[in-house]
Amino acid sequence: MYSVAVVPIMVGTAIAVWQSQTFQISVFAICLMAAILIVAWLNLSNDVFDAETGIDVNKAHSVVNLTGNKSLVFGVANGCLLAGFLGIGTVVWQQQDGTILGLIAIACALGYSYQGPPFRLGYQGLGEWICLVTFGPLAVAAAYYSQTQAWPSTAAPWLALLVASLFVGSVTSLILFCSHFHQVEDDLAAGKRSPVARLGTQRSAQVLPWICGLSYGLIGLGVATQLLPIWTLLCGLSVPIAVHLCRHVGQYHDQPELVKNCKFIAVKLHFWSGVYLSLGLTLPHLLPLLQNV
Repeated sequence: MYSVAVVPIMVGTAIAVWQSQTFQISVFAICLMAAILIVAWLNLSNDVFDAETGIDVNKAHSVVNLTGNKSLVFGVANGCLLAGFLGIGTVVWQQQDGTILGLIAIACALGYSYQGPPFRLGYQGLGEWICLVTFGPLAVAAAYYSQTQAWPSTAAPWLALLVASLFVGSVTSLILFCSHFHQVEDDLAAGKRSPVARLGTQRSAQVLPWICGLSYGLIGLGVATQLLPIWTLLCGLSVPIAVHLCRHVGQYHDQPELVKNCKFIAVKLHFWSGVYLSLGLTLPHLLPLLQNV
């Protein structure tokens, strides 16, 4: 599940390598570890907030349910958040530039608003949109800026950054979207109006292929308009996973025990599409180097 932390950092760094031939491995490593810690905070604190509403009563892998100690879980979560920000702080101190700290702070605020009181925007069905923005444009842009310490100076690189980050945000949101199919009854009982709860499992299963298609369409549009290198079409290698996901959900959408693993298929899709996209972004510069070896 922590690929949701890895992929935005990987893709943002790959865009920086492609556009500015810049790669600072120490910065990449620190940002990667910080992102993992911040996502750990997000996951653990969400378990705590969900325990307060009772929505996770049937969720066997809730850390609060597993430990039976909500205060301990919340303490560990906040420790992870502090450690993550300390990591980002070292990069900010080295670079004498607080831009990425601001971007990460906004992302964390949005992440808190998903389940944290008094907002609990996820209960209003806004979780997927929060996920798209947080793990897409904000996280990818932070990773990009951590490498370049500058923003693109012309429109085309900006648009390329936007297209790639929206793709990452979209496939990240798929994980959250798919996590609701097996818990619609629990969501409704707790007053959580997730998109799947609003639409019903059948209509949601019918929407899923459109979400996947639009996501890959972003990459195709980027290549067609020459915003992205043609190598980013390597992203298409992950399409069979998307097909498997759509077929699985389409067949078992109304059978909680059989559909509940669909979010892990979505995680697989997210990870490999991110790997292929990063590879496609960096290959234009890697190939000349390999030819000279």
